[in-house]
Amino acid sequence: LTWGIMQEKIMTTQFEPTPLVPDGIFPSATFCVFSNRFLAIIVATLLTLKTHGTMKLAAPLWYFSPCALSNTISSWGQYAALKYVSFPLQVLFKSAKVIPVMLMGKVINKAQYSVSDYLEAVVITCGVATFSLSKSSAGAADQTETETFGFMMLTAYICSDAFTSQWQDKIYKAYPKQIDSYQMMFGVNCSAILFTIGALVISMEIPPVVEFLTYNPTALLYNIITAITSATGQLFIFYTIKSYGPVVFTIIMTTRQMISMVLSTILFGHALTMGSCFGAALVFGAVFYRIHRKRLEKRARDQAAAALEK
Repeated sequence: LTWGIMQEKIMTTQFEPTPLVPDGIFPSATFCVFSNRFLAIIVATLLTLKTHGTMKLAAPLWYFSPCALSNTISSWGQYAALKYVSFPLQVLFKSAKVIPVMLMGKVINKAQYSVSDYLEAVVITCGVATFSLSKSSAGAADQTETETFGFMMLTAYICSDAFTSQWQDKIYKAYPKQIDSYQMMFGVNCSAILFTIGALVISMEIPPVVEFLTYNPTALLYNIITAITSATGQLFIFYTIKSYGPVVFTIIMTTRQMISMVLSTILFGHALTMGSCFGAALVFGAVFYRIHRKRLEKRARDQAAAALEK
């Protein structure tokens, strides 16, 4: 929750203008990604050394590069989109990630999906569309162009994020029992930080960022807090999935998204129409139904396996 609030604060707060950044808006989503990756590498290094006693990975570092690049793009899109669309819309867009995940699963891992999976994806898509169209109709007409940029960035975010998870799954399958979550965190972030440094240098964003942080130490504090909560959040994700399973993790994440929407609406004054609320209800309803269905399917598989063993 803290990470989401700080993310919105960084990208939407009107800070003190500087000579290189006269509008006072934080100038680089790439730097936000860099700061997150920088701290994540430190945490992953310490955990990998503590767990394995070495930094040597079973998989070559280049093997992590495809998902590191997609992870970098998805994180950048997530930050950059907040300049053009509201945080509640971004949260709902994350729920629609199931669609590109299914597409990437079929392409990369040859996964198969049921009719229910596709129907849930359609309902989630309709919910996101209802939310965004209701929001647009309630706002000014001149916001349409900027919202289009925001939608493009959110689309890049969910598609890249879907590729990331599928490629990581590919690595786990290629190196079973040789790559754990800490090593995955280390390998992905090592490659990702190289991409972010390269992007900062090529885009020449380092001078305006340094100047902006010098003029606005509060922005630096926001970045530090975001980096800390991002790194610790990854650890809690790994712990939750390992200890309680993906179903419990999905319930926690979906609940967090709902709370984040409420907090963002209260703290940042986002207006929600009845159509927006209906769209949000469609999305979260479909997501919770999907969680419930998956849990029933898992229970049925476990019971069938237990019956075979008898």
